[in-house]
Amino acid sequence: MRHLLLSLFCLLLPFQALGQGLAVRPVTPRGPLSADERAVIDLFRGAVDSVVYITNLGVARDAFSYDLAEYPQGTGSGFVWDDEGHIVTNFHVIQGADAAEVTLADHSTWKAVFVGAAPDKDIAVLRIEAPKAKLKAIPLGTSRDLMVGQRVLAIGNPFGLDQTLTTGVISALGREIHSVTRRPITGVIQTDAAINPGNSGGPLLDSAGRLIGVNTAIYSPSGAYAGIGFAVPADVVASIVPQLIRHGKVVRPGIGIGIADDAMTRRAGLEGVLILGVEPGGSAAAAGLRPTRRDAYGRVTLGDLIVGVEGKPVRDSDDLFKALDGKTVGQSVEVTVLRDGRRRPVKVRLQAID
Repeated sequence: MRHLLLSLFCLLLPFQALGQGLAVRPVTPRGPLSADERAVIDLFRGAVDSVVYITNLGVARDAFSYDLAEYPQGTGSGFVWDDEGHIVTNFHVIQGADAAEVTLADHSTWKAVFVGAAPDKDIAVLRIEAPKAKLKAIPLGTSRDLMVGQRVLAIGNPFGLDQTLTTGVISALGREIHSVTRRPITGVIQTDAAINPGNSGGPLLDSAGRLIGVNTAIYSPSGAYAGIGFAVPADVVASIVPQLIRHGKVVRPGIGIGIADDAMTRRAGLEGVLILGVEPGGSAAAAGLRPTRRDAYGRVTLGDLIVGVEGKPVRDSDDLFKALDGKTVGQSVEVTVLRDGRRRPVKVRLQAID
């Protein structure tokens, strides 16, 4: 009762002030929004229906009933790719999930089916059985023509707060980060638009509202936003997603070899990529590349050391992966190997690898 009387007293104070002739400050009219503000508002309204909230679910058995129950073990962002219900997000958002749910902008929630993933590029595709009327595909842009200083906008669900907008500029281009598989992702976009945990998998948009990247990582000693965020370029996403929808995986080009760990190669005093094994019947075998061998007495004969691809130096496995990135299966490349102290160019036809 005391709290109720106090609340009523507080409500009556403004009226008492008016009755006693006390001045009440008028609200100052603000006038129309600026053209810049209006543009950002319109862009957000046009894009937000394409952005989704993703819940990574685990499954555990109830200790009392022994029934299986789902529980949330992580959240992230994503966006609608097409009206068939395909949803694009980061692989690390759903990594380790037993199941997943997708919440659309209208707050309807749908069970998601895993379609495919490219862990090396931190991209994954889910699918939901939502009506086409609810599925607004995000407009697709390009990343090859971006410039430092361009305005960008990020929409996502940081810390579980849905439909959050942050703005900034492209701070740098051509950055390199590592995926969850420790393979390099090259050509990455750096932005100062605030990206926090939960933004992962959400879209990075240009000022026309087009997708130019997928927000995937931040650089921060504390784990929170520190002014440096990274996005996988849209051109990479556009080349990967159709393959995931069609095949469930990316058909990657390779040469059919097993390679030594970089640390092992360096301990041997070598710079390059040491071939440990050659796949029987594969491209490397057909080209005559030599694996590392051990004879009957246990003596090791080192295999070919890859030191270049298409004229570009290869110092470690990252260089090799980057040199093959963007190549296609069936294409022939010139691989330079060090064999018996001499450099040898070898033509190798790229094969599909898992």
